[in-house]
Amino acid sequence: MTEKQIKEYTIMNHTADIGIRARGEDMEQAYANAAKGMFSLITDLRKIKNSLSREIAVNAADKETLLVAWLNELIFLFDTEHVLFRKFIFAELSEKELRARAYGEKIDPERHDIKIGIKSTTYHMLRVSHDKNCYQVRVIFDI
Repeated sequence: MTEKQIKEYTIMNHTADIGIRARGEDMEQAYANAAKGMFSLITDLRKIKNSLSREIAVNAADKETLLVAWLNELIFLFDTEHVLFRKFIFAELSEKELRARAYGEKIDPERHDIKIGIKSTTYHMLRVSHDKNCYQVRVIFDI
């Protein structure tokens, strides 16, 4: 892992599952880094090209549930369209609504080694917090 990746997200081992701690200067960057961290569990991010994009829109009751909805929507696209993402640009992000564009490409078995399969994002140990320096999120994935 490069120094930049360590600052963006870290991997947490958790019994039979795996998790991510992600950080950002704002909520957008923290949510984007959580998504990058999640896809880094699946494959090598450096091998993903930004040749296609998908519009993502989710609503939820609060910022924690919104994080789960966001990541689960990305997992859904991975499972159904076989797309890997590595870049995320937000058009809107509040505590209850998210609209973003995710950039990536379809899985290419010649270049993308799939390391693990993620079934879903869980609510176990879920956390979205903010202090004077940054936003931080913690999420556990069911694998």
